[in-house]
Amino acid sequence: MQVDLYTQDGQINGKVELPEEVFAIEPNEHAMHMSVVTYLQHQRQGTRKTKTRAEVSGGGKKPWNQKGRGTARSGSSRSPVWVGGGTVHGPKAGIRSIKINKKLNRLARKSAYSLRLKEENLMIVDDFSMNEIKTKSFYNILKNLKINDSKTLVLIPENNEKLYLSSRNIHNLSLHPADKISTYDILSHKKILIFKSSIEKIVNTFNN
Repeated sequence: MQVDLYTQDGQINGKVELPEEVFAIEPNEHAMHMSVVTYLQHQRQGTRKTKTRAEVSGGGKKPWNQKGRGTARSGSSRSPVWVGGGTVHGPKAGIRSIKINKKLNRLARKSAYSLRLKEENLMIVDDFSMNEIKTKSFYNILKNLKINDSKTLVLIPENNEKLYLSSRNIHNLSLHPADKISTYDILSHKKILIFKSSIEKIVNTFNN
């Protein structure tokens, strides 16, 4: 399928071919959901932890006799109802592992690309570079393309320090190599701006 190819001035400069098997499939919501849930689960550190009454120090001796004091009976000073006692149903350390197979993960990314293109939120731009590190120049390019007010993901063919440093202070903008992104990255941004030479990189990620 063919889509418009834009210049950094925001003008249409012909057409570019996008593989239908990557950018024009029927989006699979289940695959995208599973991929995003897996990604978010893997971002967790799993370090939050509270101690139960079995783990809190002290409390080995029964505080007072079972009967005779006229107060409630108690078996340990580390009961959850006591100050300094253990916690009931608190968070536990560790990460619950979630895995999805490679085929489903690829389907999720294809679905995400296809969804953004179907929404007309995916644009292809001619490759450009920065002669100097200048945030204003990069922002003006986004303004020319009319995507400066949206949360945008820019996909470049490979790491480029000047492009990265010029874009990092722009609000709601992320810039990444095209072969290093996940379904979550695509879906968490409203607009996707892809460099023309990144198309081949994206397609190759589905052939490995």
